[in-house]
Amino acid sequence: MPLDWSPLVELVRRHQTFLLMTHVRPDADGMGSQLGLADALTRMGKTAHVVIASPLPPRYRFLDPDRTIIRNFEPPGTIHRNVDAILVLDTGTWNQLGEFGEFMKGMTVPKAVVDHHRTQDDLGGLAFVDTSAEATGRLAFEIIRALGAPLSPNAANHLFMALATDTGWFRHANTTAATFELAGELVKAGANPTPLYERLYEAAPLARLKLTGVALERLQTRANGRIAYTEVKLADYAATGAVPGDTEELINHPRSIEGVDLAMIFIEQTDGGTKVSFRSRSADVSKLAEQFQGGGHKLASGARLPDSLAIAREKVIAAAEKLLQDEAARG
Repeated sequence: MPLDWSPLVELVRRHQTFLLMTHVRPDADGMGSQLGLADALTRMGKTAHVVIASPLPPRYRFLDPDRTIIRNFEPPGTIHRNVDAILVLDTGTWNQLGEFGEFMKGMTVPKAVVDHHRTQDDLGGLAFVDTSAEATGRLAFEIIRALGAPLSPNAANHLFMALATDTGWFRHANTTAATFELAGELVKAGANPTPLYERLYEAAPLARLKLTGVALERLQTRANGRIAYTEVKLADYAATGAVPGDTEELINHPRSIEGVDLAMIFIEQTDGGTKVSFRSRSADVSKLAEQFQGGGHKLASGARLPDSLAIAREKVIAAAEKLLQDEAARG
């Protein structure tokens, strides 16, 4: 059933200044949705601040090379307090907001969440969640249409990026006929897919490729080849010249191995914890992620454990093996 955007439309019409936030380690869907919606709000005569809660990954610097649009949130966030409402895009959980979460809890302004992930917390405002949407970029497009706002070529380009990347450039199972219809509409509105693809997938710095080589060397399988995983250690960044944002696409490599049902990548964190990304062809990895206080989609999820990489690896692999065994038992 389509979402009823009328409460959000009313919120936008009542207010002037908006803060648009997405999840930590921002990706193309989150930022594309932010930038596309911010463009439309600005063309309506509103003020929109695009803010991120962790560093802008190098691969997305082309979105704002002079950093005049995308702002970094810095606690205590004093410069961000003078807003009328907060819109959170592409996440609905506190643990994905980083230090911005505490800031938002202290804000008494209206809040709204726009998301397509199954795992949700109560963030204290309106919630517009459509798990059938292939990307939050689609939901941002629907908001713009509901507002009657103009869709500029710039906004169309941002929303195309969101749609294309969250469907693996139209390869993943969440791609439907409606996905291509929306892509066509965005192209008609001015989106330019070719340079977008080149920027995102054909302009990798050498350091990122070196880090990819390290991850490939560490590929391992379990459960008779049904589980594949690799890992990235903190020391790998210094050794290759890469940065944490360069790990974003590495999960695709274990997933691409023949016979693999469930893929994982373990990434060592500076605080001693471990970030884990999950991908699957059929198993519901959102249930696996939720066992470790994470979440996401059925076939693509993530979590963060307080444990060291070695301990986290064994905990998660054991849970992954059990998930596959349980699903096999259910037939």
